Amino acid sequence: MDTTEIIIIGAGVIGCSIAHHLAKIGCQDVLILERDYIGSGSTERCAGGIRQQFSTETNILLSMKSVKFFERFEEETGHLADFRQNGYLMLATTQEELEAFRQNVALQRRLGVEVQLLSPEEAKEIVPRLNVEDILGATYCPTDGYADPYSVVQGFASAARELRVKIYQETEVTHIRKTGQVWEVSTKKGSFQAPIVVIAAGAWASQIGKIIGLGIPVHPSRRHIFVTAPLDAIQRDSPMVVDFHNGFWFRREGPGLIFGMRNPDEPESFDTSVDWSFLPKLAEIASHRLPLLRDTGVVTAQAGLHEDTPDANAIIGKVPEMDGLYLACGFSGHGFMHSPAVGKTMTELILGKKPTIDISSLAQGRFKERAYQKEKCFI
Repeated sequence: MDTTEIIIIGAGVIGCSIAHHLAKIGCQDVLILERDYIGSGSTERCAGGIRQQFSTETNILLSMKSVKFFERFEEETGHLADFRQNGYLMLATTQEELEAFRQNVALQRRLGVEVQLLSPEEAKEIVPRLNVEDILGATYCPTDGYADPYSVVQGFASAARELRVKIYQETEVTHIRKTGQVWEVSTKKGSFQAPIVVIAAGAWASQIGKIIGLGIPVHPSRRHIFVTAPLDAIQRDSPMVVDFHNGFWFRREGPGLIFGMRNPDEPESFDTSVDWSFLPKLAEIASHRLPLLRDTGVVTAQAGLHEDTPDANAIIGKVPEMDGLYLACGFSGHGFMHSPAVGKTMTELILGKKPTIDISSLAQGRFKERAYQKEKCFI
């Protein structure tokens, strides 16, 4: 049985970021157990969005700290992230949404985010091909943007390995038990033990929790990304655009666009096959907001998993009743963009330091107490 200092379950962007941050300050006896391969879960099938436009102070601060890290990702890790700060443009179509945007902007500005509340005409100036007939207003943050998920997770993983972190791929966890002060984690390839275990298993976090009798309210849901044929009508430096009312979003990627939208009728599941029957409904909404899509073909698609919680906020922190067990999961679509700050915050928690960002509102106990603030900017 291999003995180590810290075991991280999950080699997605969250697990790899935590490992990198731990190793960088000298915790070299760290290993990651991954059921498949690095980034094979939600990370490799996400849109790569990075935004600071949230409705809660905690999420805004996590985003701000992460943006600063992404800006110097190569300096920090030695690898490229392909971070493009082309901005985020978020659209409101109801008075209720517009008022929420006003409140969000006030909070974001107070915390130091460079964000603007725009008229429909100003939004159209940024993306001229938008249909803004039913838009009441928009918000725009030029320092938001997107990065390449593959480059980021591999960058974190490679940097961690260079600092002696071990990553075991195709090593699915089958059993976990506490023996004295040590956690024993069994896999199909052998057993490992450590005094500290971090569950960063993404959409599978609740499954890992069940192994040790811990209820983790993380629910997997399928999200699609469709890829268009090449087009030149949308500028390459256009922002990520989000129609907040229905969750439709699009951005440039390579020669064309990628776009998607949450399916409100999607049941909880681990299914990542492409549901092509959803495309006609999505196409109707997409072509309304961006009429040029009526004449643009879709060449391919992929589906991945969101790891959603009841309040659309992450679960980060120590499990009080299980000494040495930590959670970093349930990011509800925000894990990629928050991964640098979460890696730093988890490192502070594990080392017994007071986190730079107050993440007490993200503790798992909030669900038992029903004391939580829902993230309103959930897409």
